[in-house]
Amino acid sequence: MPAAPTSAQAVAGARIGIDVGGTFTDFVLALPGDPRGLLHHKEPSTPGDPARAVADGIAAVLGRAGLRAGDLASITHGTTIGLNAIIQRRGARIALVVTEGYRDILEIGRSRMPSSFDLHASKEEPLVPRDRIVEIPARLGPDGRPVRTPTDAELARVAEQLAATGAEAAAVLVLHGHTDPEFEAEVTRRLGALLPELPLTSSAAIWPEVREFERALVTCLNVYIQPLMRQYFDRLEALLDGLGVTAPVYIAASNGGSLSLRSAADRPIETVLSGPAAGVTAATRLGRAAGISRLVTFDMGGTSSDIAVAVDGEPEFATHTTIGGLPLILPVVAVSAIGAGGGSVVRADEHGVLKVGPESAGAAPGPVAYGRGGTRPTVTDCYLHTGVIDPATFLGGRMTLDAPAAARALGEVAEGLGFGNDRTGAGADAAADGALRVATAGMAVELQKTLAGRGLDPAEFTLVPFGGAGPTHAAVLAEEVGIREIVVPPTAATFCALGAVGADLRRDFARSLRRELDATTVGALRDILAGLEARARAWLAEQGPASGAPVLTLAADMSYAGQAYELRVPLPASSGTLELAALREAFHQEHERLYGFRDAGAAVRLGTARLAISSAGPEIVPAAVPVTGDPAPPVPAGRRDVLLAGRRVAADVHRREELRPGQTLAGPAVVEQDDTTVLVPPGWSAGVDPLGNLRLTHA
Repeated sequence: MPAAPTSAQAVAGARIGIDVGGTFTDFVLALPGDPRGLLHHKEPSTPGDPARAVADGIAAVLGRAGLRAGDLASITHGTTIGLNAIIQRRGARIALVVTEGYRDILEIGRSRMPSSFDLHASKEEPLVPRDRIVEIPARLGPDGRPVRTPTDAELARVAEQLAATGAEAAAVLVLHGHTDPEFEAEVTRRLGALLPELPLTSSAAIWPEVREFERALVTCLNVYIQPLMRQYFDRLEALLDGLGVTAPVYIAASNGGSLSLRSAADRPIETVLSGPAAGVTAATRLGRAAGISRLVTFDMGGTSSDIAVAVDGEPEFATHTTIGGLPLILPVVAVSAIGAGGGSVVRADEHGVLKVGPESAGAAPGPVAYGRGGTRPTVTDCYLHTGVIDPATFLGGRMTLDAPAAARALGEVAEGLGFGNDRTGAGADAAADGALRVATAGMAVELQKTLAGRGLDPAEFTLVPFGGAGPTHAAVLAEEVGIREIVVPPTAATFCALGAVGADLRRDFARSLRRELDATTVGALRDILAGLEARARAWLAEQGPASGAPVLTLAADMSYAGQAYELRVPLPASSGTLELAALREAFHQEHERLYGFRDAGAAVRLGTARLAISSAGPEIVPAAVPVTGDPAPPVPAGRRDVLLAGRRVAADVHRREELRPGQTLAGPAVVEQDDTTVLVPPGWSAGVDPLGNLRLTHA
């Protein structure tokens, strides 16, 4: 561990990044410009009171570093509270106010079944039941002109019906509200004046993009999680006040950036994928520093595993995704869930088939080996039983694992699989090895599907694993899908927290036009982008001190007339330079790049104008250590038997902190560090690069 930064150093800009996971809450203390001051910490999560683990971890980090709470410059925090509330349907009791005739908008949705070939598939229940959806006589035309404006008497009737629903908050959707957000905002204000105790949110204020179902849903989701998120933020602020923390608190966002606590409280829907997105942010920065142009991130935590793709230093973004079976229309880092996590439960089902996940043991009770009352084995128990994880050195020796208990639990699974009553021998071995193969197979299928859907070849990519279990499982997964290089960062287990601490301030803005592309439309596009820029700069000014100058990224969704989908086309950074011919050519080129053809004579339609503003966060990049001469081979700290692919082999054991840049080792080997374990299987070699990354290559 490097020397802790002094208090005087910290005053110049000590920052903490936090990522709250299902099993552990991760912390990184960083001093911009002094990467030797990085300090990492893991605190057991407290699901019943998530803010408690955050506060306890901050206190522990400050204590280890010898700092005072007043020395902190900022705290950036990724959280899954909103995401979990959506998945588990634990949000507020909300209502929806919608244009007359559209009361069933959430029920009908896009009229699609979850699976075309599953006759028993059922759709997700609407987020708002029909008896809490109230119709209002307000409507805009597709051109933005008012078709129906409610009278005071009509609004009074709507207010009475809305109050009768017993809702804690409500969303307001006027048909075609995206064409004139101020019209919908005025309807919302007038209705709110009649119900001053009921929070109302206009859909056009949340995301003024065409597609009424998706806009209604994203607004309902924001309203649904807002009371819970505000309660959490209030609790967090109270605990931080108790510690004497006066630094501004930022919340990591789903687009890979961050926003102020106040902004997150107003728009919590923008934070639901903040943890995974922060990890991708850290990985893309690592890729730029290490010269990796094409990478796949692999985040394997306690509950699940996620992947994302980055090319040429930029992560892929998606303007539509799905959360808890519900479509989300906001721009997010394109993260795909691909399978089990370290806490995923291993079991034999009623047919004697081995299953891994999706249920997770979480932080409480956790894996059987934790000794906290868990009785069902997990992926972590499997790695412990196979010998990959050492029970005495887990978490740097701060938590001793109960290997015999894990073996007994796996033996019980083996009985369900028909291996007999051998609870500590071959049966447990078979259950552990089989569970890891099942988990890997499921991940491999999803990873290959994700890459194939983007037209990408796994062999051209480098895998960047992180999370507590990512480095442990990375080589097994890479070998299954044909990836031949892995780069394990020095801070893999707290990588999402590292991404949070260096996150840019960033927010996305959008406004739909839905017009054929001509000279008049180009003028309207310039005006809309200028308006979005003004809003974006005002938002950035509200976020507090920014590290870097504002950077604007402009784009437009475009299509050929008659197409049911649109392509996102990058635009020049200055909206004043937009020209009709250049816009048409930019779209033709993008369409040809993706689909192999262009139709130069076809009409082109402009759908949605997009603008993102960002201000660079602190650059947290380790200093390169030059490799001189021919470093001596590393000396193993020990040797132990490890169960790999159904047989036990002798593997060298190395301590990560003892390895030096330029040193290499051959598998089978295990590289241990305080917060994770790296498995180097037979046929793989590993070496330390000048940035301290462990690079694994397949022979």
